[in-house]
Amino acid sequence: MKYSSWFKLALVMAGVVGLSACGGHSGQSTQQSSSDAQTLLGAGSTFVYPLYSKLFALYHQQTGIRVNYQSIGSGGGILQLINKTVDFGDSDAPLTADQEQQAGTPVVHIPICSGAVVLTYNLPGIQDTLLFTPNVLAGIYLGTITRWNDPALQSINPQVKLPDLPIAVVHRSDGSGTTNIFTNYLAKISPDWKNKVGASTSVNWPVGLGGKGNEGVSGLVKQTPGAIGYVELAYAIQNQMPVAKVQNASGHFITPSIASTQAASNINLPADAKVFVTNTSAPDGYPISGFTWAILYREQHYGDRSRARAEELVKLFWWVIHDGQAYCANLHYAPLSPAATTTAEKLLQSVTFDGQPLLHAAKP
Repeated sequence: MKYSSWFKLALVMAGVVGLSACGGHSGQSTQQSSSDAQTLLGAGSTFVYPLYSKLFALYHQQTGIRVNYQSIGSGGGILQLINKTVDFGDSDAPLTADQEQQAGTPVVHIPICSGAVVLTYNLPGIQDTLLFTPNVLAGIYLGTITRWNDPALQSINPQVKLPDLPIAVVHRSDGSGTTNIFTNYLAKISPDWKNKVGASTSVNWPVGLGGKGNEGVSGLVKQTPGAIGYVELAYAIQNQMPVAKVQNASGHFITPSIASTQAASNINLPADAKVFVTNTSAPDGYPISGFTWAILYREQHYGDRSRARAEELVKLFWWVIHDGQAYCANLHYAPLSPAATTTAEKLLQSVTFDGQPLLHAAKP
């Protein structure tokens, strides 16, 4: 993917990439890091963390610019962005109207990739790939289906002798874009879920145990016989966990994959890129898919922020939506379509410093 020559020449060599999967910085350390234009700070989605880990390490190797990304969940990333303690947040759910009001000034949502939220389970002795219909999934998470050998579950898996074992429901305990994708799906396919629980980054779960991050949910499922949980596809694959097929709106049981995620997300994005693709009508699309977005302030001159720092930020994401897309598939994410890339370019080109576009010279 080509990008303009000024981009190559303007990048400055610096130290070692810092990637953190733990909690936030103290106010003092954040302020010290913020004064260094060679270190960019981000926080948010655990859904996209495996991809960001790879991309930011490569970007440091190529440019010398460090990116310290805290994998703390979409809700935490949005909060840190609003508090202006990071350069960018990342979320698998667009900011709500209330959150945009709290931000105090307009933000842009840069689509990064799309991914699948998958159902994984721990059934000792069961090697088969289980099938789930929308009604059964909603029943499990509403607490109306409580045992693995429930007739509703057994009837769609006749080839498997399901055990008479309680279903241990696992969900996210933190504010999560992964949760937002999953509950958005449940609200679309179940009127009961929509009316009783709803869709958000954080909901009042009718049943279940909570784990922090995709990592926490994966860990709970692995250590709890009879457990079922939802995680990003890469976490299930990396942990060698089984992944269920889910029936889509066309009636097909779909394996979550790059191809089925691409089929679900291959749509024309609106100008602001904020869209949900759950419960896709695409016959071969996986129904629990969604985008993740890097979220930046449209006007980058705030506080004591320097133009140099703002330039490095937009250069980073110009690279991510172009060269960085080549690394999505190996990590089980669907890269942006050409149309989605064009939308992302326009959004990045709208980012300003003192009202002047930071990427006015950039040519895709």
